[in-house]
Amino acid sequence: MGTNHGQRQLHLGAFIFGVGHHIAAWRYPLTDTGGLLKLDFYKRFAQTAERGKFDLVFIEDIPVLPEPLNRAVQYTLPVRAEPLTLLSALASVTKKIGLVGAVSTTYSEPFHVARKFASLDHLSGGRAGWNAVTTSMENTAKNFGRDHHLDHSLRYERAKEFVDVVTALWDSWEEGALVIDKATGQFADPDKVHEINHVGEHFSVRGPLNVHRSVQGRPVVVQAGSSATGQAFAAQTAEVVFTAWQTLEEAQSFYASLKGQLPAYGRSPDELKILPGVLPFIGATEEEAKAKEAEFQDLVLPAVGLGMVQNILRVDLSGYPLDGPLPELPDATEINGGKSRYQLLLDMARREQLTIRQLIHRVTGARGHRTIAGTPVQIADQLEEWFVSKACDGFNIMPPYLPGGLDEFVDLVIPQLQRRGLFRTEYTGTTLRDHLGLAEPANRFAQRSATSVH
Repeated sequence: MGTNHGQRQLHLGAFIFGVGHHIAAWRYPLTDTGGLLKLDFYKRFAQTAERGKFDLVFIEDIPVLPEPLNRAVQYTLPVRAEPLTLLSALASVTKKIGLVGAVSTTYSEPFHVARKFASLDHLSGGRAGWNAVTTSMENTAKNFGRDHHLDHSLRYERAKEFVDVVTALWDSWEEGALVIDKATGQFADPDKVHEINHVGEHFSVRGPLNVHRSVQGRPVVVQAGSSATGQAFAAQTAEVVFTAWQTLEEAQSFYASLKGQLPAYGRSPDELKILPGVLPFIGATEEEAKAKEAEFQDLVLPAVGLGMVQNILRVDLSGYPLDGPLPELPDATEINGGKSRYQLLLDMARREQLTIRQLIHRVTGARGHRTIAGTPVQIADQLEEWFVSKACDGFNIMPPYLPGGLDEFVDLVIPQLQRRGLFRTEYTGTTLRDHLGLAEPANRFAQRSATSVH
């Protein structure tokens, strides 16, 4: 592999999910399962990622337990920290690394979300990012006083308007609105603080926000949908996209498709960074890495693995032989869950002619994301191949277990990437936008003021 790729460098997220991404991580002997919901555990994760010069740490949110509840509680680890609470704590024990959390547009209100992330952005010195998710799990509705989950297309309509409202609220205080003149008694310039007066299909919000503009202008907007609807939403609103692909060709196709949609919205391709998820099993030899992966698979109870596949596919597979193929399933257009992940599993099963048991093995580790097992050099080679082949702008790294899974990546793989000139050796900025190479978005109200003057 080559070592010089000009100025283009990888962007890396460290994705925290329970005590590790593998569904059996909590059973693995080296996992700190007792650290769950203890600040020191998450502090170590964030500080290790910062030591590795990662762009950001990312915390997913699933505001519902998987079905069936008895199996989820008895055999899996369904406990999840609320992202904003945890990120606020991590802001005080880190200095540079970005802090990205998922909050649902289907089960939240725009003013709440705008205010919380704006506050986190100030408290962290400009390091906040919001993953605007639409929530795919059907049963979430019952936790929020609703009988039914919104239809897929309606969830995205609501999400688009939700992001519009949130970004307007973040813009409602212009740069320089704070005066803080103790002598005259003027705190702020009222001409630079604006009501947004939004009235739309889903929301009616007056504003302004009660938090002023932050050091990075406004938090970074992240999105994670890869369906056609999700891509259109991302092309209009997202600055980072988390996605899942199994093959180089799929990832290249998605990359070209999504970047190709940006000019229609007056955006250039470098205004959006695409980071697929990767779960690495790292060993001194390829055999050792594969043995480690097999050790994790041996810890997966068959019923648990089957339940995980059924939750993604929304189908009861209990009547089918584990060593037989998937039955005929409906087209992705006919389901109301996560369409892109559903399609990804179907494509993978068909392409590789997987049995149900083999599909379970592929899903229980990375939930449809790509798994790589190998030496640090082999893992760096594969990351480099995707990066230079225009399949991504970097990766969201998903340690199979914690804390060791992240320690290994930072200590063994990061130096490989640095030696090749693919990844920073030091932070060159202090905000999440600095790390990602993203400009501060123009403030819509400042633009209007400037236009009205001329």
